[in-house]
Amino acid sequence: MKKIWIVGSLGHMGQALIRLLDMMEYELYETDKDELDITDEHAVSLFMHRNRPDVVINCAGYHPFAGAAQSETDMAYKVNAVGARNLAQSAESIQAKLIQISTDDVFSSASDTPYNEFDDVNPVGLFAKSKYAGEKFVIQLMTRYVIIRSSWIYGIGKDFLNEVLEAAADSQVSTMELLNNDRAVPTSAAELARVVKFFIDNDHYGIYHAVCSGGSCTRLEFAKEILRLAGKEDRLTVTVKDGTPEKYSVLDNMMLRLTGIEEPSGWRETLACYMKETGGLE
Repeated sequence: MKKIWIVGSLGHMGQALIRLLDMMEYELYETDKDELDITDEHAVSLFMHRNRPDVVINCAGYHPFAGAAQSETDMAYKVNAVGARNLAQSAESIQAKLIQISTDDVFSSASDTPYNEFDDVNPVGLFAKSKYAGEKFVIQLMTRYVIIRSSWIYGIGKDFLNEVLEAAADSQVSTMELLNNDRAVPTSAAELARVVKFFIDNDHYGIYHAVCSGGSCTRLEFAKEILRLAGKEDRLTVTVKDGTPEKYSVLDNMMLRLTGIEEPSGWRETLACYMKETGGLE
């Protein structure tokens, strides 16, 4: 039985993976920050060597506040970079595979063409830079790794989808102003978990982009689709702050196509399924 260590088990991806893998032929180890601090090199090494997982999936991530103070800067790099380093060097020491969940934010230059895995990155902002630093540690320290970049992951827990629905449910709120109107691809954590499972079971390595198919959208378009599916289009008016620039970070799943790996389903269809199954609020 293959042993899988899910790091960041309480987040969107961690919960989606547990739901998908729990009834299958895997032995799961689930930790979040309260059970194990990945910034503690000794604790990571001890857990790794005691349990000897075959595959480690790093779903952990730290999103710093806007206008972050030095303490926030340090924490972002501590979790997103040093945490990834600790997992990478420890996984390598027992020849485990590491699957690192990363972000579309590593691409931040002006473009109107989806970014594939061969395009140069340009991380702008603390979260993007610290996540890319984590990617670099994984590449430098590992021989058996998969880096999966995705975007706008939604699922169990607090996220943009839930923020929109909570605003629509609040009788005191009639409008919601978006501070950015970026363009990317909403991706279901459940769909992304299916891609992760493929890499658990198969010997493919390197960097892969994995977002839902069916084109991209802006934050405004995403919010309006959420409200339409919830039947609350008339309840909440969503606007974009004047003068807000649009950041383009649409990913192209080129490596999935080139290697014949099934891509995630269309974002509109998967969003509709998620809303039907959960009502959006979990």
